[in-house]
Amino acid sequence: MENFMPILKDFTVNYGIKVVGAIVVLIVGRIVAGIARNIIEKVLERSKTDKSIRTFVASLAYYAVIVFAVMSALGSFGVETASLVAVLGAVGFAIGFALQGSLSNFASGIMLLVFRPYKIGDFVEAGGVAGTVRAMHMFTTVLNTPDNIRIIVPNSKIFGDTIKNITAEETRRVDMVVGIGYGSSIEKALTIIRDLLTADARVLKEPEPQIVVGELADSSVNIIVRPWAKKEDYWSLKFDFTHAVKEAFDREGVEIPFPQVVMHQPG
Repeated sequence: MENFMPILKDFTVNYGIKVVGAIVVLIVGRIVAGIARNIIEKVLERSKTDKSIRTFVASLAYYAVIVFAVMSALGSFGVETASLVAVLGAVGFAIGFALQGSLSNFASGIMLLVFRPYKIGDFVEAGGVAGTVRAMHMFTTVLNTPDNIRIIVPNSKIFGDTIKNITAEETRRVDMVVGIGYGSSIEKALTIIRDLLTADARVLKEPEPQIVVGELADSSVNIIVRPWAKKEDYWSLKFDFTHAVKEAFDREGVEIPFPQVVMHQPG
C-alpha cells in the first residue's frame, strides 16, 4: 500500500486533470456543435434554402465540430492525432473505393439538391424513365409513373443524363396534327379549327394559337394546330379537341381520310 499510494497520487496528478479537461472539451464541443447546427439552419431558412439542403449542411457542421472536439480531447492525452487522421483517411479511402457506386449516388444527390432541376410534384423524364417526383433522397429519387407504378432511380443515373422537366413552366404548347382529304376545303377546315379553339376557355390568348397547313401527305392535307394552355390543362385540352374536331368535321362534311390501297387487276 505504501508503494501504491505514491503511484496513485502521481496518476491522479498527471492524468486526472487531463481526464477532466477532455470531458470538458467534449461537453463544450457538443454544445458548440448544437449551436452551430441551429445557427446554420436558421440562416439557410431565412435565405429560403430547401429543407433537405438545410438539414444536410447543418448536420455536416454538427459532426465536423464533434470530430474536432474528439481529436482535441485525444490530443490532451498525448495521442498523435496526425497519425490517427492518416489511419482514418486510409480507412475512409478503402471504404470509399468499396462503396464508389453509393458515393457517386450520394454526390449526385447533393448536386441535385443544390441545383434543383426539379422539385417534389414535378413530372420529369430522367434516368430513362418518366414520372412524378414523390421524394428526393441522398442516394435515390422516387418517381410515380402515370399508371401509378413507383420507380426508385439512383441519383447518379439521373444527374449523369438529360433531365426533362415537363411541368417546370406554367404554360405548355399543345402540338396536334389534323388531316383532311384533298377534296375538302382547307379554308373551311381552318375556320372550324379556329372556332373550336376560340370557344375553349382553356386555350390561352397569348401566345396566339398557330394553325397552318404543314404538309401535303400521301393521302391527306395535314394541318398543324398549336394552341397554348396552362400545364394542368394540357392533356384535357388535347383529348377534348381531338374529340370535338372529329364531330365538327362530320357535321360540316369535311373528310378525314384514312390510308387506302388501290389494286389494279390486269385485264
